[in-house]
Amino acid sequence: MKVNMYLNFDGNAEEAFNFYKSVFGGEFSFMMRFSDAPEGDKIPKEEQNRLMHISLPLGGDSVLMASDIMPSSGHTLERGNMNYISLHTESREEADRLFNGLSKGGSVEMPMEDQFWGDYFGCFVDKFGIHWMVNHNDQF
Repeated sequence: MKVNMYLNFDGNAEEAFNFYKSVFGGEFSFMMRFSDAPEGDKIPKEEQNRLMHISLPLGGDSVLMASDIMPSSGHTLERGNMNYISLHTESREEADRLFNGLSKGGSVEMPMEDQFWGDYFGCFVDKFGIHWMVNHNDQF
C-alpha cells in the first residue's frame, strides 16, 4: 500500500505548491486546471484557472497532491487542525532545512528541539494554513 497526502485550497493551490516546490525541489508530475476539463469553458470564469489537480513527488513513493475547491459547486474550505503532514527526515540538517523553509511566513507551534521521547521534532502551521510535523530519529 502507498499513502499520499492530498490537500484542498480555495484558489491558491498553485501558489502553495510553488512554495512547497521551492523547499522540497523537484518538478510537478501533473498539473491540470478546471478549464482543461471537458466542458471547462462552462465553469465560471473566476474558477477556470483554479487547479483541478496538482502533484509534487517528494522522493521515494511519497507524493504531495492537491486541488482547489469550486465554490460554484457548493464547495467550502474549512481550515482546521485535524490533519498534519508528518515528515520523517534522514538527517537533522534536512529536518532543519524543511522546517525553516516551510514554516517561513507561518506560525511555529513547537520549534525544532530534542524531545523527551528521543527524537528531534518540531511542528508549525504554514502560511497557507497547512499543519506540518518534522521529525528525525538518529536510530532509524
